[in-house]
Formats: sequence, C-alpha cells, structure tokens
Amino acid sequence: MIERSTWIERIEDAWREAPIVWLSGVKGAGKTSLVRGLGTERMLYVDCDPVLSAHIGEDPELFFRACDRPVVAFDDIHRFPGAMAVLKTGADLFPRLKIIAASSTVAAGKTTDILGDRRRLIHLGPVLWDELPAFNVSLEKRLYHGGLPEVLLTAPRPAGFYREWMDTFFERDIQQSFAFRDADKFNMLFEYLLRQSGEPFETARASETLRISRPTVAEHVRALEATRAITIVRPFHGRGQKEIIKMPRVYGFDTGFVSFARGWDPLRPDDHDPLWEHVVLEYLETHVRDSQVQYWRWADDRKVDFIVPGTEDGVDAIECEWDPDVFNPAGLKLFRNWYPEGNNYIISPISMPGYEKHIAGLDVHICNPAGWLEKQRAADQG
Repeated sequence: MIERSTWIERIEDAWREAPIVWLSGVKGAGKTSLVRGLGTERMLYVDCDPVLSAHIGEDPELFFRACDRPVVAFDDIHRFPGAMAVLKTGADLFPRLKIIAASSTVAAGKTTDILGDRRRLIHLGPVLWDELPAFNVSLEKRLYHGGLPEVLLTAPRPAGFYREWMDTFFERDIQQSFAFRDADKFNMLFEYLLRQSGEPFETARASETLRISRPTVAEHVRALEATRAITIVRPFHGRGQKEIIKMPRVYGFDTGFVSFARGWDPLRPDDHDPLWEHVVLEYLETHVRDSQVQYWRWADDRKVDFIVPGTEDGVDAIECEWDPDVFNPAGLKLFRNWYPEGNNYIISPISMPGYEKHIAGLDVHICNPAGWLEKQRAADQG
C-alpha cells in the first residue's frame, strides 16, 4: 500500500479542530485505502452497507459505548440511512472519539446543518503533482492515465476502464443519491463536459447540442459538482466593464477521463498544455482554502488561467504553461492594469527551483506546483 502522507497529515490536523472528518472523493480515488492507512490497530472500520450497518442506526449510543478504539471509520456513509444522527451522537456524547466518514459526495445541505462545526471537510482528488514520486510514475503517464491510483499504476492504459467506471458511477453514486433514472442522458452530458473540459460552459448551448432540457442539464451539472466529478471555476470580476462575469469554466475531475473522452490515444505534444492545466487546478483546489479558485477573462478572450486570493487586498494571478518560454503575457498584463496588487505565477512542470523573470513589465515567479505552495506558506508565515 502506498502511503499518502500528505492526506493523512491533513486528516490528523482536521481532527485537532473537530471530531468528525468528512472525506469525499469519487469512486476509485483511494478513500478506503487512505482510511485504512490511518492504522487498523487503532481504528474500528464500518462498512456502511445498509443491511450490515442497520443495527448502528437503531441504537448509536450503544454502538459508540461498545467501541474500544479511538477512531471510528464509516466507509461509503452516503449509503447509510440516518447517518447524520449517528455522527452527531458520536461527536456530542463521545468527544474524545475521532470519526472519519468517507463518501462519494461532498457534505452539504442538511449534513452541514446537522453537523455544523462538528466536522471538517477534506476532498480526496486524483494523485497530485508531488505524490508522483511515491507512486513511481512519470508526469506524462499521469496526464494520459489520469490520477486514480488503480489505473495510474496499470500498464498499458486499460481500454475499458473509463467506460466501465462511468457506468458504475451512475449506478452506485448518482442513481442512489440523486434518483436520476436516465443513464444515457446523464452520461451524454458527462462526456460532453469532459470533451469541453476547461472551456466556458453555457447551459443553453449544452441543452441545444445534446437535446436535453435545460432543467435536466442544470440538475445533472449540480449532481456532478456535488460528487466532484466536475469542478466549476467561476469568473473573477469587479472593475473592468468588459470582464466576463457570468460564464463559468467547467473542468473534468481527472486528466485520464478528459483524454479518453477526447479520443487522445496516444497523447500528442499539443495535448500536454490543456491536461497540465487540469493538474494545476487539482493542486490549487487541494491547497486553497474554501476552494476560492477563479479565472479571469476579457470580452476579447484575453484571460488569466486562475485567480486566487493573495495577501491583504491583492489577488494572485496564475498561468499554466507546459513550456514557460512560450508564455503569451497579453492576458496577464491587461489583468494587472485593472488589479495591480498581487503576485504573478507561471506554473510549469519544471524540476529546477523556482525563479523570477521580468516579462512585459511584470515580475513573474516561474515554478512547479510545489514551488507555488512553498511561496504561499512563506507568505503566510511572514
């Protein structure tokens, strides 16, 4: 078993703030392996099959009182009727107990209302940039296969994996949680979003292209976002009169599925840039608090890939480039005319330490994702 130490540390840190960790992630992200990596000797593992776990819901206090270990892990808790009441009982009556609830959906709505400050959210995404050495795989393989551990460690890329995953995803996670009945419509939209991944999204255009009603498109997009099968990046705006203010960009959750949906087999050199942008977004989403990642775009299509909160009143601008030497600064320069405060980054898959460069009158820090995180932590400390 590959130890994902970054995620274990995040779970332990979250437990210092609250008794419940809600661990979300799509099917195959490695939630069960991560939970078991916390140490079976100190953990009671609960499979939340509705039949196997029914007795817990009947008398949760008795269940927790009989527990002789400091950690209780509920796997697939979204399948457990009455789970929120059970978690609340554990947190309120047994404050020294640490609870982890693994689910395919993000805790929201009634979950948030019932558990309140008793829980902290952690989303386990595909294998991150700085986890690649532990998995002993190249970045090119990560782009092509994607970041789900099972398929990332498989050679060659299994032809039927992605289609089978999508079918199972609908049956197990979508149909059960959202009561959708038409798998064909759902998967048609899902594949459409994967093919358009990273591009501006319009409900009306998707509806017209796929001949699916707008309400159905909207409902399915909400379900895909709730399960984090897509990430919606909304526009940053506030000063320029020609800024795009309403049209979000929608990203598929994993580069393997994006390359599969687009028929990129094998990858060509031109495919690296858009897939690298996905890898950077996954990294930012993991490390930016409250998922405050946005993008910026002007009416003439000049844009900045990602905008994140900076220090004080500034915002940081992040551009993603497979090769930093071919960077076009037009969008970044225009953005800084309107928003002058903040740091500028070009995040590239470079192995060397980050370095500063003066581009089009702007100071830009060029680094890999880990170098960006190091700069963020240094700014927080200083």
